Amino acid sequence: MVANPPHVVIIGAGTGGLCLAHGLRRAGIGVSVHERHTTRADGLLGYRVGIGPTGSRALRECLPPELFDIFAVTCARGPRYFNVVTERLRQTASFPLRPDTDDVGTERSVARMTLRQVLLTGLEDAVEFGKTFTHYDQRDDGTVTAHFADGTTATGDLLVAADGTHSAVRRQYLPHAVIRDAGTINIATRIPLTEHTRSLLPERVAQGISLVFGAGGTMGVLHVMEFKWDRNGDVKLGVAAADADLLRRWPGLRHDTTRDNINFIIWSTARRFPADVMTRRGEDLVRIAQELTRNWHPHLRELLARSDPGSALPIRVSTSEPVPAWKSSTVTLLGDAIHTMTPGRGVGANTALRDAALLCRQVRLAAAGEKTLVQAVADYEAAMLPYGFARVHDSLHRSGTSGDDRIYRPVIGRLALLGARGYFGITSRVPRLRRKFVDDFYTYRGEED
Repeated sequence: MVANPPHVVIIGAGTGGLCLAHGLRRAGIGVSVHERHTTRADGLLGYRVGIGPTGSRALRECLPPELFDIFAVTCARGPRYFNVVTERLRQTASFPLRPDTDDVGTERSVARMTLRQVLLTGLEDAVEFGKTFTHYDQRDDGTVTAHFADGTTATGDLLVAADGTHSAVRRQYLPHAVIRDAGTINIATRIPLTEHTRSLLPERVAQGISLVFGAGGTMGVLHVMEFKWDRNGDVKLGVAAADADLLRRWPGLRHDTTRDNINFIIWSTARRFPADVMTRRGEDLVRIAQELTRNWHPHLRELLARSDPGSALPIRVSTSEPVPAWKSSTVTLLGDAIHTMTPGRGVGANTALRDAALLCRQVRLAAAGEKTLVQAVADYEAAMLPYGFARVHDSLHRSGTSGDDRIYRPVIGRLALLGARGYFGITSRVPRLRRKFVDDFYTYRGEED
């Protein structure tokens, strides 16, 4: 390593930014993270994100070994099936998934808030909360200084934008970059998992991830999240001794209010929602979801009625337009700050983690004197841009995530719905097609191209 290794300033304490910070710190490279939210519990609700092999490999590469073990033990029970059902809860298809015994080769169900607490562990001295980024200055000596709304600054050799879809760093650095409305809106809800709410779901739905192809152009997804701790935050009986010990020693559990729950998200074309839906919250937002699902099975309707109103969240789906390559410098971007994509199947989180691991490798080479820091950034961007925007394109063309999808059209939508149900039904019944579908389920999320 060179005599004066670089110092990296990261804007945003999201999944990708914190993973990068761990990787840099493990390599002996100075890092500071600056987050606009005021506490480690702000800004996130406990919705599920699927971490596939790509994300797990990046986390294992960047995190200290014990922290990766904590990540694994804080994941919810892995899904056993991927199901496709109608709005009346009739099964269209069901695909058995891999067991979650492989460290990195399977699907991991993670609550976003829990993952944040894991990634903040060990970085308490590096993360500053309440820091709203306003602008940066690049200096003649090669350093870059970030300015914050409270009048403070942070100076380093590299500034990394990890501040999400509405990145303030990107607005200054790439003002021509465009985020466009995908034309769909999600309403996400969370239902406490009880014996009764579990009984409302068919067995395979309760044990898996289930995509609801509803008539009339309303879609949904259901996933039951069961953790190794109970509603009081105490380790459950029957948890393996080693896992229980890790959880009891992990300080992040004190900050995490995530408990067993059912994630239930419905979405459709934005045209079907009230114009002011993005300002709605609580029971008012749940009522909109109920109105969109008037003809759904009574059990699904009851789940919506039993959802925690405080958890209801509207999400306007947006994606990035591809950006032509730019001249690399001491500022770069990762995750949604450069390639925002639709929220389905965890592809955004996995791609952000892939970005973090790749950038960390490149900065380590610069720190070792094998290339300049700017060349390291250039090599990172040359690899990241093609795969990142390929994932943006893929995510926009799956399961009705685009408002232009045929499934939302008045007449042809019925045929599109029948075609989608038919595709899944045939695929699940033909062994060769079923195996390929399951393999693709694990390789889609930002996998190596």
